[in-house]
Amino acid sequence: MPNTSPFEQPSFTHTEACSGLVRPGALAVPAVLGLAACGGGGADAPSPAAGTSPSPGPQPGSDSVPSVNAPTPSEAARFLAQASFGGTAADVAAVQNLGFEGWLSAQFALLRDQSHWDWMVANGYAVVGNTNSFSGVDNTLWRKLMSSPDVLRQRVTLALSEIFVISMDGLPVNWRGMVAANYMDTLEAHAFGNYRQLLEAVTLSVGMGVYLNMRGNQKADGKGREPDENYAREVMQLFTVGVTQLNADGTPKTVNGVPLDTYTPDDIRGLARVFTGWDYDRFDRNVPDHAARPMVFTASRHSPEAKPFLGVNLPAGTDGVAELKSALDTLTNHPNVGPFIGKQLIQRLVTSNPSPAYVARVAAVFANNGQGVRGDVQATVRAVLLDTEARTPNTSPAWGKLREPMVRLIQWARTFGATSPLGMWNVGNTSSASTRLGQSPLRSPSVFNFFRPGYVPPNTSLGSAGLLAPEFQITNESTVVGYANWMRTVVANGVGEVKADYTPWVPLATDPGALFDQLNLLLAAGQLTAATRTTVVNAVTAMAVTSDTNKRNRVMATVWLILCSPEYIAQK
Repeated sequence: MPNTSPFEQPSFTHTEACSGLVRPGALAVPAVLGLAACGGGGADAPSPAAGTSPSPGPQPGSDSVPSVNAPTPSEAARFLAQASFGGTAADVAAVQNLGFEGWLSAQFALLRDQSHWDWMVANGYAVVGNTNSFSGVDNTLWRKLMSSPDVLRQRVTLALSEIFVISMDGLPVNWRGMVAANYMDTLEAHAFGNYRQLLEAVTLSVGMGVYLNMRGNQKADGKGREPDENYAREVMQLFTVGVTQLNADGTPKTVNGVPLDTYTPDDIRGLARVFTGWDYDRFDRNVPDHAARPMVFTASRHSPEAKPFLGVNLPAGTDGVAELKSALDTLTNHPNVGPFIGKQLIQRLVTSNPSPAYVARVAAVFANNGQGVRGDVQATVRAVLLDTEARTPNTSPAWGKLREPMVRLIQWARTFGATSPLGMWNVGNTSSASTRLGQSPLRSPSVFNFFRPGYVPPNTSLGSAGLLAPEFQITNESTVVGYANWMRTVVANGVGEVKADYTPWVPLATDPGALFDQLNLLLAAGQLTAATRTTVVNAVTAMAVTSDTNKRNRVMATVWLILCSPEYIAQK
């Protein structure tokens, strides 16, 4: 094998990558590192044996939580993959020193650093020439995700942005960049707060108001105009109660095997009348300030009729502001919310297929944080991350989740100390499926996120087993090869002015086994197999090691191969 770096070669083609081969002169990627999803549908988990069901993981009352007070390095790294975006050796040591609960408490106590809004203003993006542009938004989103010290808040904020979805593709308004920046600030501000307050802040934000048509929504005029039903539908379907009535453990309620609907078209119509009369607070096209203020109410545009929905009836003539608060109280207090939102938080942070018992334990904390408070998001996040099922390693095919492409990029940046010397964090829009990640913050193609929480990949062993795999909805030949090719460039050269620092790793380059072991710990909690280790170590050993440049190439090759391995991408 030639002693050349894979980072000095042209990108390999779709067909070459899916066959596990590259052109002469580039580093071969053997079948054991075969790029997942070649042929469509993703790298499937092994099917359970005939007549058996996937293991649901630890059951209620299990006492198998390992080393809660003194986590091992692999336990700490695994925890960080769920609670943050992975991290450095120092981050692993911090979890070991503080314990899981201590680390969470320290993170919850951290103050927020510079907001997205303030960064946009400070860097000259809040100017009239930028009124119809998203310039600066990608920069500040990547800035905080890659560098803010409150990494748990950033991880939860990203998760919330995939539940309470708005997209830059759906904000055709003045000061759209500032609208997007403020929306992410809103999610961040409430990431550890109360769900009811979060729901109201989202509802009255300009970003959501524009994206789902609540802003400017008016009463019926008797000439064919009716209240827009978009927000009423989605606030129920996606943000609160879901479409199916649920038991406390997230399983559907059924009659004769048929799931029961949570709401009807009449419920949507009644709730749509609530969401009329709201618009910008003092719009001025020359300054963006209205984008940071909650929308305000105009009584003359509000539907005066009675508003029946979800078993309540708001009487005709009720004050519109009071109506909105009553409606949000009704939604928040619905018994579906705990299991519906709790399960999605588990899916975003821990595993795609939590057991019903896991969902029930998290939903119980959402219902009552132990002090009689409903909807405590901080307590709910703590319950998600400290649950026995989350903290007990599980190799079952039913356990785990795919790491989202943008989470993999953020982990690379944080693990290898990526910096932006000019403070611009110009990673840009990474939505291209063929040349970048196929995913970028606040750039979902629809209100249904990049992928649905209930997605089951068709024509796969996962589908045959009835397993959910949300991230597989954006996993296909194009995204897998695009990710592998782009990340090779990113690992070698950075992206924009954002560069990693591999200096601490160069001394290990003369011992590919030791290098692999340490990177395996930090990137994958030590979960890559012996076969993968042999493949990577052999490939890296074949590379020259006669200069510092050669050694750096060995480090980068090891990083890249781990980031492309199915065992890394499938977070356990």
